[in-house]
Amino acid sequence: MNKAIFFFLCIALTGFASLYAQDSSKARKSTKQKIQYGIASFYSNKFNGRKTSSGEIFSQQKLTAAHNSLPLGTYVRVTNLRNGKSVIVKINDRLHHRNKRIIDLTRSAAVKLGFTKSGVTRVKLEVLGKKPPSK
Repeated sequence: MNKAIFFFLCIALTGFASLYAQDSSKARKSTKQKIQYGIASFYSNKFNGRKTSSGEIFSQQKLTAAHNSLPLGTYVRVTNLRNGKSVIVKINDRLHHRNKRIIDLTRSAAVKLGFTKSGVTRVKLEVLGKKPPSK
């Protein structure tokens, strides 16, 4: 009888483990949505020349950005919802964990999006992938 109970428990636990694995993979995918909406800002000049989370040296002249859930090295199209302008940037840094904004862009990207005077704007992010998009 003990063998039967042991066998039943093993089968039951195996089923629960596979259900848990499926749930956790769904949770991971949800943080990498293909389209996201939120508030964008741009970096302060004090970060120029410092290392980013990816190890690259930060430059206000590059088209890069900070994002908390997308993998480093991911390219995204950022569209300013107020004026329709868009730019493609590479994620190479992370935001502070308490920051409520979705993305922090370089000044060059903010200029292309046309929001340097306001400092922040509502944006749409489209995940393009790890390969640089063809121009």
